[in-house]
Amino acid sequence: MTRVELYTDGACRGNPGPGGWGALLIAKDVHKELMGAELMTTNNRMELMGAIEGLSALKRRCAVRLYTDSKYVLQGTTEWLPEWKARGWRTAARKPVKNQDLWERLDAAVQGHDIEWHWVKGHTGNAGNERVDLLANLAIDALLSRDTGAI
Repeated sequence: MTRVELYTDGACRGNPGPGGWGALLIAKDVHKELMGAELMTTNNRMELMGAIEGLSALKRRCAVRLYTDSKYVLQGTTEWLPEWKARGWRTAARKPVKNQDLWERLDAAVQGHDIEWHWVKGHTGNAGNERVDLLANLAIDALLSRDTGAI
């Protein structure tokens, strides 16, 4: 089984506001970078998108070490998700789960892999985390320059 390190991140300028996500996949000496952006979104949605798109880029079952600086993504996947599903996508307070559409996509994406989840503190010099943060922000910059017609 192929071993992959996956770093993911999301960023938002305003919350809500323009947001971006980044993912870095590393398998042996191969590095693949992914990024995307949306004009009106939230930081949590972009954090989720980084993980979704990173996992979706894998073409076969892999052993994945996934690194995120988002406790929302980490705890949501490893702790809260089974309970939300059992309650029909309701929180413990019986309110609808926010970002259910993306949680469902992430739940489907994780099913195809053996994932080891790791939380890393953001903006502390972790090279993989710094890179995906940069990718997320570059995606926002590119989106905003297209949207405003700037060069």
